[in-house]
Amino acid sequence: MVFGFSQVKTDSVAKVSDSLIDGKFMASQKVIRAEVDSLGIKSLEDIPEALELDKKWLDELYSMSLFDTIYKSVTELTYEPVDYPELTTDTLKARLKRLNARTPFNVEYNRSLESVIKRYLKHRRTSLERLMGLSHFYFPMFETEFDNYNIPLEMKYLSIVESALKPRARSRVGATGLWQFMFATGKEHKLDVSSYVDERRDPIKSTTAAAQYLSRLYRIFGDWDLALAAYNSGPGNVNKAIRRSGGYKNYWNIRQNLPRETAGYVPAFLATMYIFEFAEEHGFKPERPTFQHIQTDTIHVKQMITLDQVAETTGVKIEELQFLNPSYKLDIIPKIKGKTYVLRLPREAVGIFVANEDKIYDFAKAEFNKREKPLPQLFNADTKVRYRVRNGDYLGKIARKYGVRVSQIKRWNGLRSNNLKIGQRLTIYPRNPSTSTSSKPVKKVVNTAGKTTYKVQSGDSLWTIAQNFSGVSVQNIKDWNDISSNKLKIGMTLVVSN
Repeated sequence: MVFGFSQVKTDSVAKVSDSLIDGKFMASQKVIRAEVDSLGIKSLEDIPEALELDKKWLDELYSMSLFDTIYKSVTELTYEPVDYPELTTDTLKARLKRLNARTPFNVEYNRSLESVIKRYLKHRRTSLERLMGLSHFYFPMFETEFDNYNIPLEMKYLSIVESALKPRARSRVGATGLWQFMFATGKEHKLDVSSYVDERRDPIKSTTAAAQYLSRLYRIFGDWDLALAAYNSGPGNVNKAIRRSGGYKNYWNIRQNLPRETAGYVPAFLATMYIFEFAEEHGFKPERPTFQHIQTDTIHVKQMITLDQVAETTGVKIEELQFLNPSYKLDIIPKIKGKTYVLRLPREAVGIFVANEDKIYDFAKAEFNKREKPLPQLFNADTKVRYRVRNGDYLGKIARKYGVRVSQIKRWNGLRSNNLKIGQRLTIYPRNPSTSTSSKPVKKVVNTAGKTTYKVQSGDSLWTIAQNFSGVSVQNIKDWNDISSNKLKIGMTLVVSN
């Protein structure tokens, strides 16, 4: 987390081979253009040939549970020996020596680092594979920005420790984005934060800011390990730790004098770097994202438009647009004099937007005009649903469930952001009320036959229980036991295997 990001490269000329373009999507382009010409803009909604993203992948993109898990693991790291016979100490020493030879970080064997690496390999294998999958989208843009500022490319692994590659991640103290910038530091690095936009969540702009800040820290300390520590806790705390240690400037010599979170920060970074660099040797098989960064492109926005309106007119799913455009807090791209905002789209959809730009903006303007009119008469009170937000919910997921738009849910409930709280009640007017007569979730009967179970004891939490079972996450336990909160009762039996 930073205490205290250059303009998005638009209209890129990156070339993608024709083989990257899905044949079905090309067919849908012809259908869409024909619809625009003959039936008008609103007929573009729900085109069956539009590119579909896997639902589980989308849920993972917007779940914050992995960010919460990593944040907690860094602040509560312990260094007791971990039994993991698959990686011997001698093998680890040899690999760390090879890694140290090709990176400017001080990657030397010590028992604390061995403990963290083995703990991650033993208990976080599933989450690490998911992060490796996401990294295929984010890392290429990180490497480009770091190369521009002469930052070690391995610094990309810092984003794993900072945010679990979640652009919308927000810590308990307000640090936001992939690189966890505080408000003041973001402003200092010209990251625009307003009611509409939070550029701390923009992958490219925030990475540029992170590169600038890391360059400043390296100029101060002349050591990348100390620059990392200062990125987390501030240069002042690192200087205090140096003084208290008697003048030592090696991170491992001053670690005991650093704040608890920072003391676990560099080991977590080095452990993450080791696992990613030797992923093949450890048998990781990450799921690749549906598309790569090179398969996207940007458009300068000429008028105010919402991501919902873009989704309706291009056939791109709203969740995909939210993933590609995380800096727009209300899913609205504003038009403000003197500022340039861009819309990132899958390259296949760029042609649709550009070819029909005037009609799309006319449609958006008409939609905004409608929203200025009184709304009550549009809805029958008998058809409304009261929905209780559950763990893992996000607006796009709820909107998909009831066949409505995210912007409609926001309007009906006076929401100014996408943030939801577990237990929050939402008023929804389903497109097909008969399919959603009740918002109360039906409690499932959990079948424990043939599965590994665990009886909750005093002092247990979902986190501590998950740590006792290899490859099991907090979210796994919630899903397998149909629970939505973190509250546990002593004596209750939990399923801890699939």
